[in-house]
Amino acid sequence: MSSSSLAPGQLRSFHHFALNVANLQTSRQFYGEVLGLHELQGDEVPTTLKSLVAEGKVTNFRLPSGAILDLFFEPDLAPAHPDPKQQFTRASHLAFDIAPEAFDQAVAVLKANDVVIDHGPVSRPTGRGIYFYDPDGFLLEIRCDPRG
Repeated sequence: MSSSSLAPGQLRSFHHFALNVANLQTSRQFYGEVLGLHELQGDEVPTTLKSLVAEGKVTNFRLPSGAILDLFFEPDLAPAHPDPKQQFTRASHLAFDIAPEAFDQAVAVLKANDVVIDHGPVSRPTGRGIYFYDPDGFLLEIRCDPRG
């Protein structure tokens, strides 16, 4: 193995994903209440972010995989493009996995909360998915494996 590259397996797992958001409260409600992610509180908040969380500049959610979703409050964030199909330039989407038997309920929750749906539900050999937007226009997906 060359000293100019990491060995396979040295990168252990996905750690966190950070998004800039224009309205922290709206995004907290969306990710915490609509999508049901666990918001980190107290000692769960990483030491490096405690002061930013206390100042209301960041909030963190634990994804089901254990990875972290950081939301950074950026009040001067340019508004999302009026056409929600205009993708962010350096990211495509963030996908959440769900059990096949819970997929239809997830779709119903999105619709009940008037979440803007990009497309779907779609069925593929790899499973089903629905693509939708968070309050800042970032594309998300909820997907499931095919039923066994």
